[in-house]
Amino acid sequence: MPMPATAADLFVPVCEPLLDGREREYVLDCLDGNWVSSLGKYIPLFEERFAAYCGAAHGVACSTGTAALHLALEALGIGPGDEVIIPDFTLIVSANAVCWTGATPVPVDVDRETGCIDPQQIARAITPRTRAIMVVHMYGHPADMEAILTIARRHDLRIIEDAAQAHGAEVFGRRVGAIGDVGAFSFYGNKIITTGEGGMLVTNDPAIAGRAALLRNQAFEQERFVHRAVGYNYRMTNIQAAIGLAQCETIDEKVARKIAIARRYDELLADCDDLITPICRRWAKNVYWMYGVRVKDSFGCSAAEVRRQLEQRGVETRAFFVPMHRQPVYQGQHPRWPALGGDFPVSDEWSQTGLYLPGGLSLTNEMQCHVIQQLLNCRRSA
Repeated sequence: MPMPATAADLFVPVCEPLLDGREREYVLDCLDGNWVSSLGKYIPLFEERFAAYCGAAHGVACSTGTAALHLALEALGIGPGDEVIIPDFTLIVSANAVCWTGATPVPVDVDRETGCIDPQQIARAITPRTRAIMVVHMYGHPADMEAILTIARRHDLRIIEDAAQAHGAEVFGRRVGAIGDVGAFSFYGNKIITTGEGGMLVTNDPAIAGRAALLRNQAFEQERFVHRAVGYNYRMTNIQAAIGLAQCETIDEKVARKIAIARRYDELLADCDDLITPICRRWAKNVYWMYGVRVKDSFGCSAAEVRRQLEQRGVETRAFFVPMHRQPVYQGQHPRWPALGGDFPVSDEWSQTGLYLPGGLSLTNEMQCHVIQQLLNCRRSA
């Protein structure tokens, strides 16, 4: 897309994929060889490469990050009568995936500084029916896995890491996804690496990987049309995997670029006390999938009003997630989904005050300066 001549005409998208490697070469190889569906060499190559990057022994590529999360729960044997603790502040996929297994999601509040699930709230929510903890590494900052692992071991619970937003994030030098029992990643178009649509489950447990691979493909076994389990069509195509392999080859550069974008935003907002900017805990590597800010009352207008004004000024943004206990579908409006009530003040605060700024890998310094200028103009005009 050609750049406008003046900064006043500049449009800054919230996030765009960057296909700057061998994606075209690998996709053309798929087309030339007619390996375009769910068989082909790029699927195992992508699985091996990405799992190794995460520090995991096994990777199971699938159609979406949502599918990866569902497969993770199914592979752990989560089902009716079980409870899975989840953060209240998350994308609705977290709760939905639990419900698809027949289990019950139990939301808890989140950490005020990171937006990730709060270990103290986890400990209070455990019951005799609790089987697992679903951790969401929020907007690129990892959850406090050391504390969560301690709780899980004490109560013999499994840990699912929803790492959809956190490719390359680390806790004490360990990459997320392979810290718990099983991790789920998304490769949607706005993620740090992308396959357009797509996801992957990673684990060090061969039984979990084998079960997930079986269920991903309609539970086909050696006797192909005899099924001993209920499976799904969650397969990834060879073309998607080809793109993913090429993206993996430059993942370190992409993660570094995300961090550099965040550092530049930090510099540009250093003198603004009316916004809360992302933090990075001393034990963490935050990959800043999205650079989210929270708007204080002193800014003079709400996050929703800031978003409206920025849209008029050519800056695309996104609102923070709507908490699970605020979702109509989890307030008794679905015949099979539970009502999720409770008091979640931090979750509500994040949702009501937050928005994230453009953070695509192609973002230029000029574009970042324009974004912050327009953001601060919202404050002055409030």
